[in-house]
Parts: sequence; C-alpha cells; structure tokens
Amino acid sequence: MTSFGETPERRFEGEVIVDSKLSEAEALKQNPAFICPPEILKRQKVLEVVYYSFDGKLHRGQIVIHEELQNEVMEAFDLMRKIKFPLTSVIPIADKRFKWNDIRSMGADNSSGFNYRKVLGTDRLSNHARGRAIDINPFLNPYYPKIGGEALPKGASYDISKPGTLVASDEIVSFFRERGWTWGGYWKNVKDYQHFEKP
Repeated sequence: MTSFGETPERRFEGEVIVDSKLSEAEALKQNPAFICPPEILKRQKVLEVVYYSFDGKLHRGQIVIHEELQNEVMEAFDLMRKIKFPLTSVIPIADKRFKWNDIRSMGADNSSGFNYRKVLGTDRLSNHARGRAIDINPFLNPYYPKIGGEALPKGASYDISKPGTLVASDEIVSFFRERGWTWGGYWKNVKDYQHFEKP
C-alpha cells in the first residue's frame, strides 16, 4: 500500500530524529474493541513526514490519511517545515504509546490523522474514522466541547502567543482552507483548534 523511504524530492540534510518508524502493518493495526471495515482501511496511506519539533531539530514521523488526501497533507507538512512551525510529534494512533486512545494522544500533544472512532460523546463516526481529518498539536490547540467550558485534553489552554498554536491568520489555516478543508477553530457551537477535515 505504501512505499516507505524518501523520494529524491524529499531529501533532508543533517541529522533527523525519528519519532515514529512503524511498519505499515503496525501503523494500520486494528483496535480490537472497534474494528474498522476493510473498505475504509484499504484506502488509508501511511506517510512519512519531516518537521521541526520544539527542540529546533528536524524530526521524522508518520501520519495515516485517506489516499485521496495524501498529496495535500504532504504539501501541508512541507509548508510547516518551511516556516518552521513546531510539532511535538507525529505518530499513528495505533502506536503502543497511544493504543487508539485519542485522549492519550492529545495529552501528549501528538499530531495524528486516521483513527477509527466515534465523535466524542456521540454515536456518529468521526471524519478521523475515514482518514479525512488531522489534528495538529492538540494540547496547544485544544478542543472545547462547550464555548467557555473546559478544554480537552485536560489541563490544556488556547494561548495564541505560544509557538505551535494555530490562529486564523496562519499560513497553515489558509493552506487548508484554500484546498477545501474545514478548520475547527471557525466552528460556532464548539471550538476544535487542532482539527482540520475534508469530508
């Protein structure tokens, strides 16, 4: 399904710290408590991405996303690297550090894509369940189920003065919006500053 390793267009000089190096089988491993239908799973691609983390160094991680969106997602990560927008980590949710637990991944400020799960507090499938959404720095860009309410993950807060925080004027927000993605920071009844989706 996926070819790991850099193409000639994606060679990076200097030392790159590896945050995630899962095999395709590991990155697409199923949650035994909530099995993804094969017709959805087969459309997912495991992408290697390189980004600056908060230590100022280049890191390599992986994100799982729907095959139709892989080019746009790679371009988005290229942009983030170009402008040195820092990311804590980019590790698939199936990794043993998270075990498909979105709250655990958010608490670690881990950016991720595909996760076959329901929208929190509902019986409706999330766009993450189809690989058509990504979350970026979720601890810095938290989810507010109620305007003025408590943020998720617990202990998070939205402070636009901090590096790695997404704001409406960002090149990243503009990049996604120009390509038809929706940003949760623009939602009216809830705020999900980490979240981009393209249903």
